[in-house]
Amino acid sequence: MNIDAFEDRLHEYALLMRLHRPIGIYLLLWPTLWALWLAGNGQPPAGIVLVFVLGVVLMRSAGCVINDIADRDLDPHVARTRDRPLAAGRVTLSEAAGVAATLVLLAFALVLTQNALTIQLAFIGLALAISYPFMKRLHALPQVHLGAAFGWAIPMAYAAVGNELPLIAWLLFLANVVWSVIYDTEYAMVDREDDLKIGVKSTAILFSERDKQIIGYLQVALLTLLVGIGLLSGRGGIYYLGLLVAGWLALYQQYLIRDRAPQECFKAFLNNNAFGLAIFCGLLVDFLPAASA
Repeated sequence: MNIDAFEDRLHEYALLMRLHRPIGIYLLLWPTLWALWLAGNGQPPAGIVLVFVLGVVLMRSAGCVINDIADRDLDPHVARTRDRPLAAGRVTLSEAAGVAATLVLLAFALVLTQNALTIQLAFIGLALAISYPFMKRLHALPQVHLGAAFGWAIPMAYAAVGNELPLIAWLLFLANVVWSVIYDTEYAMVDREDDLKIGVKSTAILFSERDKQIIGYLQVALLTLLVGIGLLSGRGGIYYLGLLVAGWLALYQQYLIRDRAPQECFKAFLNNNAFGLAIFCGLLVDFLPAASA
């Protein structure tokens, strides 16, 4: 294989992993960092943070490839996905499987540097990541399964930092599941018409005309959970300032989805990166010595 051909394969693999669209990395990264900072009382070990950040990139990339393998017969019928490398025939099924396996093995190698509890939890996380892409065929709440898959880094973070799984870890996990249903419903609103045609399920279809209202209820529930987590962990005013910013962003998302215009719904989905960042910034600054004094 010559250099040009090799570079072309790497480019297609990068597209397959959605490295050109890092929003999924961010949506997986923020709750992972929330958990690490809370579990480490503001000072998580740098080595563990590095392992989890790299793991986020690897597992999100693997999840994208596994999703495309599962949807290879559906993606050609959806306008937004028909040009994906596997759907368009630029990458073979065996190539995609090889890329996914490589990414999972690299992620597992990282996990092996952690304690036994974290390694045990990693097997559950892998099962969630592999099974998620098939849920849209089985039930109307695949976004809940996505939340569990994306949020499983939270109990793993607590296990890695403190070798325990306290109540707050599960409350944060629940908060992430709620958040995932919010942003992935906004995302599914973009594809609702195509999904109805090809027969796949989503919360956007399930919620139907009540989609905006239910997203609003879920946003209130999410912020309430985060307030409770702040109280249980003894957080200060700056943390709640971060939640206030996040609440304003939630209102902005409601404004964006008001007419259910696909492009605006996609903007609302992307806005969740700022939502997660606002919470992490509030948490990060709140843990600084001057803020805690």
